[in-house]
Amino acid sequence: MTMNAKDYISQLIERARKAQEVIEEYDQERVDHLVTAIVWNIVKPGTVEKIAEMAVEETQLGNYESKYAKLMTKLKGALRDMKGKKSIGVIERDEEKGIIKIAKPVGVVGAVLPTTNPEATPVLNAIMAIKTRNAIVMSPHPRAKKTNTYIVNIMREVLKKYNAPEDLIIGIENPTLDITQELMKQCDLVLATGGAGMVKAAYSSGTPAYGVGVGNAVVIVDETADIKDTANKVMRSKTFDYATSCSAENSLVIQEGIYDSLIEALKEEGGYLLNKEEKEKLQSAMWIDGVLNRDIIAQPAMKIAEVAGLDIPENSKFLMVEENGIGPDYPFSGEKLSVVLTLYKYKDFEEAIDMVNAITNYQGKGHSCGIHSTNDQRILEYALKTKTSRVMVRQPQCLANSGAWTNGMPMTLSLGCGTWGGNISSENITWKHLLNVTWVSYPIPSNQPTDEELFGDVMNE
Repeated sequence: MTMNAKDYISQLIERARKAQEVIEEYDQERVDHLVTAIVWNIVKPGTVEKIAEMAVEETQLGNYESKYAKLMTKLKGALRDMKGKKSIGVIERDEEKGIIKIAKPVGVVGAVLPTTNPEATPVLNAIMAIKTRNAIVMSPHPRAKKTNTYIVNIMREVLKKYNAPEDLIIGIENPTLDITQELMKQCDLVLATGGAGMVKAAYSSGTPAYGVGVGNAVVIVDETADIKDTANKVMRSKTFDYATSCSAENSLVIQEGIYDSLIEALKEEGGYLLNKEEKEKLQSAMWIDGVLNRDIIAQPAMKIAEVAGLDIPENSKFLMVEENGIGPDYPFSGEKLSVVLTLYKYKDFEEAIDMVNAITNYQGKGHSCGIHSTNDQRILEYALKTKTSRVMVRQPQCLANSGAWTNGMPMTLSLGCGTWGGNISSENITWKHLLNVTWVSYPIPSNQPTDEELFGDVMNE
């Protein structure tokens, strides 16, 4: 007799709770050793290559080189961010205010994993859970279930080797929509990384949840930018894993004085600029009844051209389309999850900011944007006036906003988009979000101000 989703998840949660009760007694040294061992056993030679290969083979999305790089960068980076950080017991003392903060686990985390990042996301989520003495049950996308099972089994073997409960990390081997929804209902905290529908389901589950909003990164290029450097960074970001990342540049908003020069530089980097007829053919192929065609998502440029019936040079790395409209009638202004880059032209900087806000208001509100400029005043104005959680300055967008060796962003693959994107957090989601914190308050001498100190001149107006 087949077990229903509710009972199946109930059994998994029960196993996870028993394991979590054990790790709750671990000290910081033991927890940190487990986290380090898990990451090493994933990124060590032989294993990391196998995972990258499996992810591409099973999902048919992205490419091996990028997935290998993602594993080596994001996992090592997340471990670097965790090293030496307290996640157990007293984590902060404020003698002046008489406050002590104590970190405690949340319990059992339910993680919903995307098909676009099946290689690094499960490991990141697992080490975040172990760092904070939580157990985790992970539900992968059906198109990535074999890869997820392989990764989970490696991590469980590490736990076993160090005499920790294997059920601290549980993977669902045959996920269904019902099973995933039941997981979100029964766990203590949801980590939802995926499409808008999945994130909405997480927030509707009745369980506290961290979700991520829709990406649609827009990047301004002004006349102070290094054109050659900018073109190279855009190419590297746009083609990384064939744009599986929701952080990849979807549109460039380019100052009209450098527009032609930048287009030429992008062509030198492997960009192919479509003419009007080619753009129409691509649009018809990319959106079917208003929905992105799965056959073009995270595919190489030549495959997209084949699907759209386009004849493009064989060395083309990404496709470029010119646009001047924004919104549902102009689908190229939205997220494309493909190596297709939309180009806009602007005159003055205020117009550029307005265009970025209009594009992200259509899709991608709260996620991220970028700018290639050396004018710090403009950069600050841009950051003040746009409704995004991240502004990347002179960086390859998708390689930077989730953390890089060359910036200070926390390493992650889950990017909160704030209330703009319908999320509870506007931060990069890390292990810190998997903690409950107890505040212990001691009495202190009164610090009540006088009315004069509080109200000042207002009292005499």
